[in-house]
Amino acid sequence: MSIEIKLSAARTKLILDKPFLGALVLRLPMEEGDAKWCPTTATDARKFYYNPEYIDGLSNDHLQFVLAHEALHCALSHFARRGHRDRKRWDMACDLAVNELLVKDGLTPPAGALVDMGFDDMTAEEIYPALNDEFEEPMDRHLYDEQDDAENAPSDVQGKQQDIQPDSPDLPPREGGSGGGEKKEKRGPGAPPNPLTPDERETLNTQWQQRLAGAAQVAMQAGKMSGAMARLIDHLIQPQLPWRNLLAHHVTNIARDDYSYARPSTRRGDPAVYPRLRSAQVSVTVVLDVSGSMSDEELREFISEVDAIKAQMRARIVLHACDAELAADGPWLFEPWEEISLPQEFIGGGGTRFTPVFEWLDAQDQAPDLLIYFTDAQGEFPAQEPLYPVLWLVKGKEKVPWGRRVQLN
Repeated sequence: MSIEIKLSAARTKLILDKPFLGALVLRLPMEEGDAKWCPTTATDARKFYYNPEYIDGLSNDHLQFVLAHEALHCALSHFARRGHRDRKRWDMACDLAVNELLVKDGLTPPAGALVDMGFDDMTAEEIYPALNDEFEEPMDRHLYDEQDDAENAPSDVQGKQQDIQPDSPDLPPREGGSGGGEKKEKRGPGAPPNPLTPDERETLNTQWQQRLAGAAQVAMQAGKMSGAMARLIDHLIQPQLPWRNLLAHHVTNIARDDYSYARPSTRRGDPAVYPRLRSAQVSVTVVLDVSGSMSDEELREFISEVDAIKAQMRARIVLHACDAELAADGPWLFEPWEEISLPQEFIGGGGTRFTPVFEWLDAQDQAPDLLIYFTDAQGEFPAQEPLYPVLWLVKGKEKVPWGRRVQLN
């Protein structure tokens, strides 16, 4: 069987069994890549590149996985979401996010795929800060950016441009040089594709979002959309905000600003009753996990964000710290007009238990309007959720049993 027929058969099987993934794979033209820059498979969000020898050694099940893997990288706009992050670490986070989804959807990963590392139901942004500095090599190549090993390409093709008109008519043409006009130079044989320009990145991001929505509609009409993929679509259509924005959003939502229609004194002026904005001070309890996993710099950064939000919403802050037990010299109280400052030193660094905090709050005369817990979420949780809202700001990949979880990244 030829490589082209083998690829076509795997793609057809995906279309029949997994119409969501199959529809995405159909939007990625295939092209043979040189082994020097494409040892397995690769994508630049324009095409699917493959090494024939690698494809020849894959079973049909494994081939379906690698096809869907590259298509999901594109559909999830991993090429447009890296921002300031380290490329190698980001590539690993993206592979882990994609592979966990595909395994949950019933596909079989080939040898070398990064799976089973405890990152299920997490996005690449959530996985990224949880990775250590020992990067494992992804099974494929992500060619959106400048590649460190592009220097390994043959000298006669280095620096040559690819054909800037992609196979698919709805993809954007490559922009030319600094002269302003379009420049259509042929890519030399064996040359890797050029990295995406900012305009291409933006245009492709929009196109892949449209393709993602279209593929989801096809799958739902066919009744073949898995729960994991459905949750993915729901997540992607929600605005993705940094943790600072999410913290500000949740905290300001509890502010007791409302309109009062109480009748004013009518001894003077207009007797009509107009709504007046009234405000009441809110009480927010902030707890720092000082079990040793949080650095002093991270604690200061978090407190500075809380301090900025506090001033906007007239919040009274009760600050406490806990590892396995509550800090002996806490809590610390800060009125809305006072700047929050950390104690000189926290006595902590042991294990983590969250139960003491909730037992302490239960013993207070009044429950807080909101509890914010800054932690890695590795510890003992109370069995029962409290009646007041709890916001967990989590460093790492751990889950929480209840409350609202915000990923620090």
